[in-house]
Parts: sequence; C-alpha cells; structure tokens
Amino acid sequence: MSAIAIITARGGSKRIPRKNIKEFLGKPIITYTINAVLEANIFDEVMVSTDDTEIADIAKKCGASVPFIRDSALSTDTAMTVVVLIDALENYRNRGIHYEYGCCIYPCAPLVTPSYLKEGMKLLISSGADSVVPLVRFSYPPQRSLIIRNGKAVMSNPEHYKTRSQDLEPYYHDAGQFYCFRSDSLLKEEKLFCQNTLPLVLSELEAQDIDTEEDWRMAELKYRLLYNL
Repeated sequence: MSAIAIITARGGSKRIPRKNIKEFLGKPIITYTINAVLEANIFDEVMVSTDDTEIADIAKKCGASVPFIRDSALSTDTAMTVVVLIDALENYRNRGIHYEYGCCIYPCAPLVTPSYLKEGMKLLISSGADSVVPLVRFSYPPQRSLIIRNGKAVMSNPEHYKTRSQDLEPYYHDAGQFYCFRSDSLLKEEKLFCQNTLPLVLSELEAQDIDTEEDWRMAELKYRLLYNL
C-alpha cells in the first residue's frame, strides 16, 4: 500500500488575504495541517500543492515536500479542488510514482487531528470504498428552515410545520477538512464524493469552515476549547 497526502494551498484569497499562511494563535495556519498530517505517520509522501513561493518555503520548513509549483491556471477563485488533486497525482505519475491511496487536506483546517486522519484512511482501505468524507450534522434541521420571499419569512418545507425535530432525518454537511480517496477512483470519476463514499462523522466542536473573519475567530475559540488553552 502506498499513500500520499496532498495539501492544497494557493496564494490568492479574496475574503481573508493570505489566508493560508495568516497567523492562527501565533503560527501560520497551514503549519497546523502539516503537523497533523506528519504526526499521523501514515503517508509515504506529504506534499503541498501551491502556486506561491512564500507558502512553499513555509511548507518545506515544516517538513512537507513541494516538488513543483502549481500552474497559475489551477490557482484561480474558480479552480476546483479535484482538478488540483488530479494535477498533483499526474505530476507524480509522470515521474513514475503511483500512489494507490490519497488524502486531500485543506491548509485552513487547524482542528484536523492525526487520529481522524488515521481513522479516515483505515476506513477507506478496510471497506473497499472509493472515498471517505468527514461530515458534521446540522445543529438545526434544514427541513424546518425559513426563506425570505417577497419580504416575508416563510417555511421552505411547510409540510414539516408540525413535525418534531427529533422525528426528522438528520442532515449533514461537509466538514471542510480532508478527503480520503482511492487514486484510481478519483482520476476516473473526477469527484471528491465518489460513487461509493463513506461518512466519518465529527462533532461541531471538531470542525470549522473558515471563509470570514468571524469564522476565523470561531475556529480559534474551538481550538482553545479542544486543547484547554
């Protein structure tokens, strides 16, 4: 078995400038991801795919590999993660290196842990699934959500007006941390959520998508709570 960890870290970021190396509780945020991946000690290669030389330098100092600089065409606001992963896998294949399994980890995932990375990869390999994705349950049932229509608040699903929350099917969202996959499956389907995808459920405290300054502060609060800082 061979496995590669691919950390996708482009230089551009509109909502939070230089987000991938912005200081998070005193350290560039990408260092938390790199350290967790290295500590998991389950990958033959830990690499960072980036178009930015400053990010590359920080990644190398942390112990990650940066074997190539990503093409700027794959580092735009609209470039999809799966395309970046395919680019990385094909770069290695062009060098005669094939990894049976892979794991994409986002650089702004300071709450990711070595234990969950190991659990995700173990589940992927033992189950024969194409991919494993960490999920978080919605704290409030989306079936009872409200929308604003013509200036008025109305239920999106009025048939659930009298349905008890505990009787509704749980809904989940992508935790936004990492994706474990079989390389051949990802290359064939060109999706993070492949045909046979298994869930790895995390709690709300263990994940935080970071798109705004408010998200950033929430991630810091969660980190302090998790590690008693």
